[in-house]
Amino acid sequence: MTNDTTHSRALAGTIAFVAGATRGAGRAIAVQLGAAGATVYVTGRTTRTAVSEVGRPAETIEETAELVTAAGGEGIAVPVDHLVAGQVRALVARIDEERGRLDVLVNSLWGGDHLIPWGKKMWETDLDQGMRLLELGIHSHVVTSACALPLLIRNPGGLVVEMTDGTAEYNTRFRENFYFDLAKNAPLRMAFSLGEDLKEVGGTAVALSPGYLRSEMMLDIYGVTEENWRDAVGKEPHFAIAESPAYVGRAVAALAADPDRHRWNGQSLSSGQLAKEYGFTDTDGSRPDGWAYFIEVVHGGKNATADDYR
Repeated sequence: MTNDTTHSRALAGTIAFVAGATRGAGRAIAVQLGAAGATVYVTGRTTRTAVSEVGRPAETIEETAELVTAAGGEGIAVPVDHLVAGQVRALVARIDEERGRLDVLVNSLWGGDHLIPWGKKMWETDLDQGMRLLELGIHSHVVTSACALPLLIRNPGGLVVEMTDGTAEYNTRFRENFYFDLAKNAPLRMAFSLGEDLKEVGGTAVALSPGYLRSEMMLDIYGVTEENWRDAVGKEPHFAIAESPAYVGRAVAALAADPDRHRWNGQSLSSGQLAKEYGFTDTDGSRPDGWAYFIEVVHGGKNATADDYR
């Protein structure tokens, strides 16, 4: 598979639901599914009239839907708080009424970066703050799957993508904070467990992680844009391995278009791994493998540079 397949209408007729598509990986996944011809329902809490606790009014679900449509698909924005089961059920009922099917569910829900108490032990962290982080990173995924899977399994071949940070191999390491570690390991196990449940009905569940993601927030933190992102490498040398959100979006589009995707069922995958498998590249034509770089070079001491992993 090459990048061109994301523009080949390979997913024409596919109905997708990207939960947490306001920005970052979720937005890019929605856009790349649209570029392949899918109809994509995009959800989030930040709209043009309301801002979530993340506090970033610059990105909205309406804008995401417009980007999906501009890419060649059909984007439909629906404000949803995924901790409120009634709101999720209402959207699933709407998808059923309007489309009669659901083929792809992407759980890209997070919004907890502002809550991570880096440098603090578990017992030093405010309990309410920690529990809110787990609600955003774990409970929201459970609620969404519980409400959406009855529609997705109506037809065989449905795909569930649990988005997380870190592969199963990398996340054997402590992720620096108790609550963050728990929130980012849980989707790995969710994908495994859902994969077991989906086997009998012909569905597939995977966990997927981007590498060092050049999200809107990370670009802002380093004071750069997507056009001059390499200027940040001086501040953070490992940013040299960073990948655009489109890269993991292309990974999901490739999975969704693969008739043999069930071979991945229950597994932990990464954008760099799938780029090698399916042949797509990042927007600059490279194929960064961020997690291999961190495992082998940053933690493993291998004498190599980020360029060797692009």
